[in-house]
Amino acid sequence: MSYLVNISDEAEEDLRSIYYYINHNLLAPATARAQIARIKKDILGLDFMPTMFKLYYKEPWYSRGLRIMPVDKYVVLYLIDEVNKVVNIVRVIYGGMDIENQLNKRNASI
Repeated sequence: MSYLVNISDEAEEDLRSIYYYINHNLLAPATARAQIARIKKDILGLDFMPTMFKLYYKEPWYSRGLRIMPVDKYVVLYLIDEVNKVVNIVRVIYGGMDIENQLNKRNASI
């Protein structure tokens, strides 16, 4: 069965920040466009079998069903609503960041 993929406002802001960093700080506009395209392609691919990626291993996110999908040097954090068949993209962050700290900043929305 196919799922609807919903990208949160925070995740959209994350994508804009990633694009801005690569484009303006690294001065690589083509790379920025390609990176965002790869991330979005993989995000949209979650419409089929979103459970294929592992649960985030730390509490309280593990119990809440938060999943983590790697995409190049980034990670996509998402929740699955099985009742409504919706995949909710919560955040898209650089994999080298302190993921737990980023989640704690946004804990209320997860």
